[in-house]
Amino acid sequence: MKVLTAAETRDVDRLTSERHGIPSLTLMENAGKSVVAFIKQRFTKLVRRRIVVLCGKGNNGGDGFVVARHLLEMGVRPSIYLFAEASEIRGDAATNLKRWQDAARELHVVRSSAEWQAGKAALASTDIIVDALLGTGVRGPVEGLMREAIDDINRRRPECAVVAVDIPSGLSADTGEIQGAAVAANYTVTFTAPKVGFFLGTAYLQVGQLFVREIGSPHELIEEIGKGQLRWLEPREFTKFAIPRHASGHKGDYGHVLIVAGSVGKSGAAVMASWAALRVGAGLVTAATPEPVLPIVAAQIPEVMTEPLPATETGSISLRALEYERFDKLLEGKRALAMGPGLSTHTETQQFVRTVVTKRPLVPIILDADGLNAFDGRASELTGSKRMLALTPHPGEMARLIGSDTRDVQSRRLEVALKSAADWAACVILKGHQTIVAAPDGRAWINSTGNPGVATGGTGDVLTGMLAGLTAQYGGHSWELALAFGVYLHGLAGDLAASDLGQAPLMATDLIRAIPDAFQHLYYELARG
Repeated sequence: MKVLTAAETRDVDRLTSERHGIPSLTLMENAGKSVVAFIKQRFTKLVRRRIVVLCGKGNNGGDGFVVARHLLEMGVRPSIYLFAEASEIRGDAATNLKRWQDAARELHVVRSSAEWQAGKAALASTDIIVDALLGTGVRGPVEGLMREAIDDINRRRPECAVVAVDIPSGLSADTGEIQGAAVAANYTVTFTAPKVGFFLGTAYLQVGQLFVREIGSPHELIEEIGKGQLRWLEPREFTKFAIPRHASGHKGDYGHVLIVAGSVGKSGAAVMASWAALRVGAGLVTAATPEPVLPIVAAQIPEVMTEPLPATETGSISLRALEYERFDKLLEGKRALAMGPGLSTHTETQQFVRTVVTKRPLVPIILDADGLNAFDGRASELTGSKRMLALTPHPGEMARLIGSDTRDVQSRRLEVALKSAADWAACVILKGHQTIVAAPDGRAWINSTGNPGVATGGTGDVLTGMLAGLTAQYGGHSWELALAFGVYLHGLAGDLAASDLGQAPLMATDLIRAIPDAFQHLYYELARG
């Protein structure tokens, strides 16, 4: 799905009504209902919860009136505060204000700081705040009473959750800048398509967890109107990967992956990467690992072939692995090479990695973990200009590669990923919340799956294996999308595993076990439409 600017979003709404006959009032109704559906799914025992809905005078406030009305129909008694005179409300928002008043009659009008004090006091005991103050059309910095209200929202109790309607109030939909003050939401339920500003700078701190909800605009219209190269990953992006395998298919059709990983004490990295490559459908997987580690890897996954490589005195891969064209022969017939998990930072091993990468073998490379560490201070040697190269740094690894610090990387995630992809002529997968897949030509995809439970040791090794397995199957065409598919499936597997186990207990191997369910979930979503 394309990510849209505020103006593009308005064009989509307008054309949805003009071309497809869906009234703007219906779009507003659908928007408010989708927020209530999210709240119902996310929070239990709603009837017992204190919910405050804060509305401005524009269409965002109109969405808030719909939210309040549908909560009321569920038996919830929300308190609604309107930061305008009722007579100032126009159009569809006015219609929905009247519907609310007809249903409940309760309305707190706030036009001064003194009138806000009762609302401010209510926030102290509120469980859920629905932010419908300012939408994507806000102009200029937020000041005065509105800023006071936003500051009070941001000083809420930790147990109180904020659900932003379409966009956190005060955040620029196009630049991600805070215009005077902006709500720091726990959840943002946005409509039709994500907004560009959500992914720029530190906007993610205001947006919280992002959910995109369809309200009636055709997908084709979004694709027509959106002019940017930034996309949000959702099931429809991967239709081409959901085609059943041919009845005569055999293991050779689905590619042979070579995983170069592991060292003494880090054999698990090679095991998890190899296992994950098989789980996503690779036909064959060979794990090349230091000779002392091989028995451990071989004993864990009988389906994985193993290849011993000469070891250093510490049990990592030795440069002797390159002698007599041994490694070149090992690469023959492979469709993907994954290097890095658990290799160690031994000087000789790091030189081995750099030699392999800079020799430009005619096989796509996924470089991760210690494979990336081999290029600390030597990022100029990274280039994918003559063959396919994908790098999978977390923010700390990216900071070391570009000579910066983690904070700077996190404050410019999209910018850093796109610039690095262009500089290195490689696909860059910048991991973290809303992982970014950036291509050298300026295209980028933002991941919509995953949760904090995935932030545990070994999950990066799992991702590397998944990317390699999908590259072996689809790397000959649409490689960037195949990488995005791996990132999406990885996060989805984490979400499904967390729904069963919880986030804190999650382990990397739980993700691998959840990969089949992730595939089935994707197929189900695509079948739904």
